[in-house]
Amino acid sequence: MKDQINVTRSSMPEFEEFVAEIKELWDTHWLTNMGVKHKEFAKCLRNYLNVEMVTLLANGHLALECAIAAFDLQGEVITTPFTFASTTHAIVRNGLDPVFCDINEDDYNIDVGKIESLITEKTCAIVPVHLYGNVCDIETIEKIAQKYNLKVIYDAAHAFGVTVNSIGIGNFGDASSFSFHATKVFNTIEGGAVTYNNRELKKVLYFLKNFGITGPESVEFVGGNAKMNEFQAAMGICNLRHIDTEIIKRQQVVKRYKENLGNVKGIKLVKPQVGVKSNYAYLPVVFSGEVNLRDCVFDELELNNIIPRKYFYPLTTDYQCYANRFNSNLTPIAKYIADRVLTLPLYADLELKQVDRICSIIETRL
Repeated sequence: MKDQINVTRSSMPEFEEFVAEIKELWDTHWLTNMGVKHKEFAKCLRNYLNVEMVTLLANGHLALECAIAAFDLQGEVITTPFTFASTTHAIVRNGLDPVFCDINEDDYNIDVGKIESLITEKTCAIVPVHLYGNVCDIETIEKIAQKYNLKVIYDAAHAFGVTVNSIGIGNFGDASSFSFHATKVFNTIEGGAVTYNNRELKKVLYFLKNFGITGPESVEFVGGNAKMNEFQAAMGICNLRHIDTEIIKRQQVVKRYKENLGNVKGIKLVKPQVGVKSNYAYLPVVFSGEVNLRDCVFDELELNNIIPRKYFYPLTTDYQCYANRFNSNLTPIAKYIADRVLTLPLYADLELKQVDRICSIIETRL
């Protein structure tokens, strides 16, 4: 609907800019299989994220799934249930067993103080999530990983462009996966990437995303098809030109939300992290008090043609596809937050007067 305010809206370049970027594809008829646009975008992205290596993928889920597969892991993986379906699915689809760690009450990321108690002889890796663009306690996770010889693969789907003490977020752990879905801060329509420092991973990821093909008549690995096409890469090239401006616009929207809601009783907002340059990916609000207050606010906003999101509810441990396999009561903080969190509309072109309207509606329900 034209007047509906959704939780997000895709950032797009001017139509003429994208047309100019893809014109070459009509000349070459090279539409996929790592063509000119793919190569150009990979180079631009590596420079922007300030990372050693980057592999482009068709979408964010395949990026994470391939990142995990690249290490040929077996056993258990410690992760969080307070995340999008992709995180848990990527672990399970790799034949691994997720072990769920609770989250902390400050930024809703994995509680590093509870990780070691979950480590067994079967543990092979940790898959933390930089939730809402908030950065995990990377130093503690690294120490734990080194102590127990574990791989660390970050789900950085929300963290594009985030830096920690001026270091790009894609430099931490053994690998980080990013999502460039249309709803993200930065998009390539659909798309994703894996960043890493180990050059050996480049070959492995290439084989995983391209059917395991090693030569014109040679297939040495069991791979899939996860290649980013040229149109996605072209959109990435265009959007990357404007990403810093887009983030600044998002910052202004977040600032207005915090001015309106920062001191409202019954509402909790995440505080800025020291040393972290944010991308202002999401605006999560946690409602204290009765458990159904969040749902009442959600319904009231929806009646006003405003569509927030219960992000993330339910916990992945409560999905029907995992029925009777996991116990969400073992992660009580995650369960508490999932029952009370609402992510409010946030995108670069959201008008500040609409932010004021959204906040006013919320306050009437408190």
